[in-house]
Amino acid sequence: MLSFIFRRLWLSALVCLTVLVISFMLTHLSGDLAASIAGPNATAADIAIITKNYGLDRPLVVQFFDWAGHVAEGDLGRSYLFHVPVSGLIRERLPVTLALGLTGLIIAMLIALPLGIIAAMREGSAIDRGIMLIALLGQAVPGFWLGLLLIVLFGLNLQWLPISGIDTWKGYIMPGFVLAFSAIPALMRLTRSGMIEALCADYIRTARAKGLSTTTIVLKHALRNAAMPVVSITAVQLGFMLGGSVVTESVFAVPGVGYLAWESITKNDFPVVQAVVLFLAVIYIALALLADMMNALLDPRLRI
Repeated sequence: MLSFIFRRLWLSALVCLTVLVISFMLTHLSGDLAASIAGPNATAADIAIITKNYGLDRPLVVQFFDWAGHVAEGDLGRSYLFHVPVSGLIRERLPVTLALGLTGLIIAMLIALPLGIIAAMREGSAIDRGIMLIALLGQAVPGFWLGLLLIVLFGLNLQWLPISGIDTWKGYIMPGFVLAFSAIPALMRLTRSGMIEALCADYIRTARAKGLSTTTIVLKHALRNAAMPVVSITAVQLGFMLGGSVVTESVFAVPGVGYLAWESITKNDFPVVQAVVLFLAVIYIALALLADMMNALLDPRLRI
C-alpha cells in the first residue's frame, strides 16, 4: 500500500509541475503583458517602465523559475487590479466556492443515486431509457445555457430564487443545480451498472430465497456493494465541479474563486489568473489522489 501511495504522490507531483509550466506559458504567450497592464492609452515610455518594474524584460526561463520559487514558498504574487496579495484574495473567496461545490455534489447524489437504482431495477424498460436520456442531456447541455434558463424561469418569471449573489441560502440553489447537472450522468451510470451487477449476484438470489422484501434486498444488500465505486468517484466529481465554477459563478455573479478568475481574465490581472488555475488544479489533483487511495482500500487488486 505504501508503494502505491508513493507512486500516486510522485505522479501527482509531476502533474502539478506540468500545470505550473502550462499556466505560466499560456499567460505569457497570450500577448504583451506590459501593454495589457498599462492599458490602451499607454505610451511606449509607459510600457517600457512597466516592463522594467515587473521584470518582464528578463528571459522567460528566469521569470518562470522566479515565479515557481515564490509559489513554492506560498507567495502567489500581488494582484495588478486589487493591489493585494493573491493568496489573500483566494483565501477570502474559497469558502464560497467550496460551499457551492458541496451543494452541487449533494444535489447530484440526491438525484443520481435514486434514479440509478430505479433504472437498474427496471433494466431495459421505458423508465430505464428515460433515465438514461436524462443522463445524455446532462452531458449535452452547456452549463452557462442551463444557468441562463434557470435565471429566466425561476428568477425572473416565477421570482422564487435570486438571480445573482449569495445573500441567503437560496442563492446557492440554482448555481448548485447547474454544477450538479454535469455530475449526475456519471454518478447515475455508475450506480446503475453497479446495481445491475449486484442484483445478479448469488447472495441476492439467496436473500430472495429467504423471503426478504425487495426494499431490504436493494437498500441493505445490493446498494451497499454497488455504492463503493460511487463513493470513491465523488471526490473526482467534486474536483470537476470546482473547476467548472468559473463559468457557473460568472453566470450567477457568485463571489467565489471562479468569479475571481473571470474578473481577472477580463481585466488582464495575470498573477491572479495563474494562481487560480494552479490552485484549482492542485485541488483537483488532491481529490483525484484521494479517490485513487479510496479505490485501493476498497479493491486490493488496484495496488498492484
